[in-house]
Amino acid sequence: MTKRALITGITGQDGSYLAEYLLKLGYQVWGLVRGQANPRKLRISKLATELSFVHGDLLDQASLVAAVDLVQPDEVYNLGAISFVPMSWQQAELTSDVNGMGALRVLEAIRMVCGLDKSRPTTGGGIRFYQASSSEMFGKAAETPQNERTILHPRSPYGVAKAYGHYITRNYRESYGMYGVSGILFNHESPRRGMEFVTRKISSAVARIKLGVQDELRLGNLDAVRDWGFAGDYVRAMHLMLQQDEAVDYVIGTGRMHTVREAAEIAFASVGLDWRDHVVIDPGLVRPAEVEVLCADATRARTDLGWKPTVTFEELMRMMVESDLTQTSRELDLGEALTAAVW
Repeated sequence: MTKRALITGITGQDGSYLAEYLLKLGYQVWGLVRGQANPRKLRISKLATELSFVHGDLLDQASLVAAVDLVQPDEVYNLGAISFVPMSWQQAELTSDVNGMGALRVLEAIRMVCGLDKSRPTTGGGIRFYQASSSEMFGKAAETPQNERTILHPRSPYGVAKAYGHYITRNYRESYGMYGVSGILFNHESPRRGMEFVTRKISSAVARIKLGVQDELRLGNLDAVRDWGFAGDYVRAMHLMLQQDEAVDYVIGTGRMHTVREAAEIAFASVGLDWRDHVVIDPGLVRPAEVEVLCADATRARTDLGWKPTVTFEELMRMMVESDLTQTSRELDLGEALTAAVW
């Protein structure tokens, strides 16, 4: 029988790649969407005819119960979140409600639909649950690289909320026998990344500077280090986690660290420019509490899942610049066409 998957956050970067991947595997894919217009639906517009949608909100328990009951999914992927870390200091309460309590509400919806009312039942029901945990939970990491046993020390409201979602997933697994896993994903990017994220901010600025519509790029801490990979690789890991006999949490990352400075250097070099001629340091963009070193030890994922990344960091940055060059060129051509039409 055809498997059904329900994805929260389907219009986000990860949701769109995951939907594409599951459709290719023959899944029937449902996306949870809120009632109002979502400007990011463009990410999945080409998939619209193949997807099904159900209304629901991570802030509304009743809507999630109704959605899970209607879809009757085999797998639920909770990717919905306020995902821009710096914003979590300005909207700490909302971030906690969506990213932390939102995960609890989805787990509760699955528990209620599956009828898991007693502690430690003999079976966890038929729905398997994936929680999008984050390397930001490690924060001020006690060791480098970080693995599934590394102590969590989040350094942002975002990281704290994700830690709650991570632990409550484990709690439901241990309390109700629910098949629930958390993927502790390190930074993963793509041409679909939001403009507020530093890699996309860099690639977009490079394209605009190359095409003569922007002069400079303002960045904060150039020495911040991250383990960056390609989002299309990481959604494969999400799916693999839910196909295992035993529910186990996994760290997913490349195991290679790069600075923001390196990201800028590679991106500018890909269009024949020197980053030092265009990057301006803006102290106002530095986080209140910086996460300095994040690097994944994905040994368990390689061993158990057979997963490994296929796109290098250099290839990723060049891919993003090429995409933004194409998009910016189209926007400029459209603008000129509209101007010509007016005159």
